[in-house]
Amino acid sequence: MGPSFLAPLVVSSALAVAAPRLTRSMVPASAARVLAAAGVVAVTSWLGALVLLVFTGLGQIRAVADAELWSVWYLHSQEPFGLLLATLCGLALLAGAVRAAQVARRRGGVLLQAWRRCRALPRSGGDLTVVEDPVPEAFALPGLLRLPGRVVVSTGMLNAVEGVELAALLAHERAHLRHRHHVFLLALQLCAAACPLLGPLAREGGYAVERWADEEGAREVGDRTVMARALGRAALGRKSGGRGGSRPDGPPGAGPPAAGPPRGHPEPLLPATGGPVPRRIRALLAPPTATRLTPLLAAALLVASCWTSLGFAASSTHDLFHTAKQVYVLRHPTAGPG
Repeated sequence: MGPSFLAPLVVSSALAVAAPRLTRSMVPASAARVLAAAGVVAVTSWLGALVLLVFTGLGQIRAVADAELWSVWYLHSQEPFGLLLATLCGLALLAGAVRAAQVARRRGGVLLQAWRRCRALPRSGGDLTVVEDPVPEAFALPGLLRLPGRVVVSTGMLNAVEGVELAALLAHERAHLRHRHHVFLLALQLCAAACPLLGPLAREGGYAVERWADEEGAREVGDRTVMARALGRAALGRKSGGRGGSRPDGPPGAGPPAAGPPRGHPEPLLPATGGPVPRRIRALLAPPTATRLTPLLAAALLVASCWTSLGFAASSTHDLFHTAKQVYVLRHPTAGPG
C-alpha cells in the first residue's frame, strides 16, 4: 500500500484524535460546529480511502483486468497486497454501513414513537407540552416534516425545578430546537458508526452541543450560575425520581397517551440532563471561554489536509490504472476495446 493511500487514513485519524482537544479552547457553539464538520470530513476521507483500496484490489482480478485492459502484473508490482487489502477494506465498509443503518433506524424509531405519543397531547402554551409523570423529565422533541418541534416537560420536573431555574431549563431545550442540534448529533453518531475511530470525537461533539444549549439558557436568564443550579436540580431530581420506576421501556407519562423517549434511547430527544452533567456544571461555574485563533486554524489545516490527501490518493489511483492500461497495450499490441 503506497503512501498516497496511507495519507487519507493517517490524516483522518489525526483529525479524529486532535479535534476534540483543539475544540476545548473554543466557545461551545464554535466547538460543536467544528467537531461536526471535522467528523464529516474525517469519515469521508477515511471511507474514500477504503473505496480506493477496494477498487485497486478488484482491478487485480484477472477477469476484471482483462475486461478493462489493465496489466495485472503492473498493478500487482505496485500494490502487492491489493486483493487482500481490498477484502479487508470491503468488510470494513460493509460493517460501517450496517452500523450506520442501525443508528439511523434506532434514532428514527425513537423520534417516530415519541411523536405518535405526543401528537394527541394538548400544548400547554406555545411550544411547551406538559405530561403527567412523577419522574422528572425535560427534553426537546425535534420537528418532523410539517410538525413543529416541542419542549416536553413532566410534572415531576416542574416540581423539582421552579422559577428562574425552570426558565433556564426551558431556554436550554428551546436552544436545541432553534439550532437544530438533533442534526448535529445525528451526523456525529453516523460518523462514529461508520468509523469507530471517531467515537471520542462524537462524544465530545455531543458534550459541545449540550454546552451550547447551556450557554443559550444562561444568556436567556442572564446568570450562568442559575443555569448550573437548574442542571444540578434536574439531574438530582431525575436520579431520585427514577428510582424504583416500573417503566424500564416506557416513556414519561403513566397514563395514555404517554410522551417521551423510550428508556435506553434518550439521545435523539435531547434531554436536559444529557451528557456529563458534572462537567457541564463545572464549565458553567468557571469563567466563560473565548475561542482562540490557533486551535481554530489547526483544525482548519487538518480538515484541509484530509480533503487534499484524499484528492491526491484519487489522482494517484487514476494514474496507476492509466499506466496499467498503457503497459497492457504494450504487452498485448493487438488488444483493443472490441
